[in-house]
Amino acid sequence: MIKEFKAFIMRGNVVDMAVGIVIGAAFGKIVASLVNDVLLPPIGLLLGGVDFSNLFITLKGESYPTLAAAQAAGAPTLRYGVFINSLVDFLIASAAIFMVVKGMNKLKKGEAEQPKQMTTKPCLECLSEMPIAAKRCAHCGSLVQ
Repeated sequence: MIKEFKAFIMRGNVVDMAVGIVIGAAFGKIVASLVNDVLLPPIGLLLGGVDFSNLFITLKGESYPTLAAAQAAGAPTLRYGVFINSLVDFLIASAAIFMVVKGMNKLKKGEAEQPKQMTTKPCLECLSEMPIAAKRCAHCGSLVQ
């Protein structure tokens, strides 16, 4: 059972998946920081100093100055500002992944368009295919120039 587990873990696609998950988690943190620390503060400033992470509605109707105060009081809240942050995170991450996939597809397309080296040539007498290095056609026996 240990040998089977080791074989499973060492398979290429499992290792690739693990690397992808780790890189994806790190990428998610970078995108979250980009949104929360770089993009949303200037947008909030342009909208009159709005802090998106502090936008909320209390469901019982009480009024609290901040989301932290409402949560400390145990009030049920609808945190739509956090949702806006998450939505912007998602849009940036999906756009970045789209660009990576598009670039990879372009690279693959470029590889596929490279001309393949010819390995055969037609016989001028019988029109059958034969190897490039052939001196005589295997089908009709004619000499090849």
